[in-house]
Amino acid sequence: MAKLFEITDQVLSADEVAARLASPAIGAVVSFVGIVRGETDGRRVLYLDYEAYPEMAEEVLAQIADEILQRWPTLREVAIVHRVGRLKVGEASVVIAISAAHRADMFDAAHYAIDRLKEIAPIWKKEVWTDGAEWRTG
Repeated sequence: MAKLFEITDQVLSADEVAARLASPAIGAVVSFVGIVRGETDGRRVLYLDYEAYPEMAEEVLAQIADEILQRWPTLREVAIVHRVGRLKVGEASVVIAISAAHRADMFDAAHYAIDRLKEIAPIWKKEVWTDGAEWRTG
């Protein structure tokens, strides 16, 4: 069985993460894919380095899913996978997939998931620009 909550150094695929939720009971899956952008605050980004405390981070990702399923009980399952290591511009850093029998509330839940992840997950990123670098959370 595929893990629903994972910290990995492997390239992410939204299709693969969504497939972890496969079930005859679902009629919809919403995915959010966070991608490394090439500019932050007017500065050209060269790459990002992500670090995490994997065991704790995976527990926090599961906690976020529990919060979502309590807040939106019509949803079926949540999968959250975050990548660590050096990521180039255009590469996916996080994939969140949410399944339900019907689509109601799924978009709100995905929005909640990424905001909550940035708020509480022990995942840090180093933004490297053409003129410097900085460690940031979220």
